[in-house]
Amino acid sequence: MVTLPEATIAKLLQPYCLPGNVFPNLLYEQLSTYLDLLLKWNARTNLTAIRDPEEIVRRHFGESLFAAQYLGSCPTLLDFGSGAGFPGLPIALLRPEIVVTLAESQNKKATFLREVVRTMNLNTEVWSARAETLPESCRFHTVTLRAVDNMAIAIAAAAPRATHELLILSGTAAPTLPPIFTSQPTIAIPNTQSSILLRATRA
Repeated sequence: MVTLPEATIAKLLQPYCLPGNVFPNLLYEQLSTYLDLLLKWNARTNLTAIRDPEEIVRRHFGESLFAAQYLGSCPTLLDFGSGAGFPGLPIALLRPEIVVTLAESQNKKATFLREVVRTMNLNTEVWSARAETLPESCRFHTVTLRAVDNMAIAIAAAAPRATHELLILSGTAAPTLPPIFTSQPTIAIPNTQSSILLRATRA
C-alpha cells in the first residue's frame, strides 16, 4: 500500500530542488518505498517523532536532498549518527555513485537501516555501533551530521574521519568547528524558521 502518491511526493519536494536541478522520476518511486517502510516500522518502534507522511517527506526527505545537492565530487560519505537514515539514505538515492556508510548505534534503528538497504538493493553499508568505534583506518571524503544528541561532541568525533568536508544540518546557529576546517557561508534550509546547512572544508 502506497501511503503517498509519487506525484504528491514530487510536489512536496519541489521547494528543496535547487534552481536548474531536476530530481529523477526514479527517486520518487524509491522514496515512496522508503516512506512505506519507515511508517510501518515507526508504528511499532520509535524511529522518528514525526509521524505525518507529508511532514516526513518535507522535513526528512526534503532537507536531506537539499543538502545532497551541495555535494561535489564525493566518492565516500559517512552519515554520523544516521538515525532512520537522514541525510545518508536520500543522499545515496540521489547520488548512487557515492559509497555511503550509515553509522547508527541504536540496534532497532540499525536493523531498520539494513532492511531499507536490503529491500532497495542499495550499495550502502550500515555500521551498527558508535561511529567512533570504526577502525582507525576508516576515512571518508565527507561526513554528514544531522539531529545528533550533542553536536559539539559529535563534530569533534566526526572531524578526524573527514578527509575533505563536513556537511552539517543544524536547527540552530552554526556550531563551532575544529580549527582545521574552514566554514563556508551558512545556507538557510527551505520551509524552516532557523535550520541551516553548513559546509566546512578541511584546510
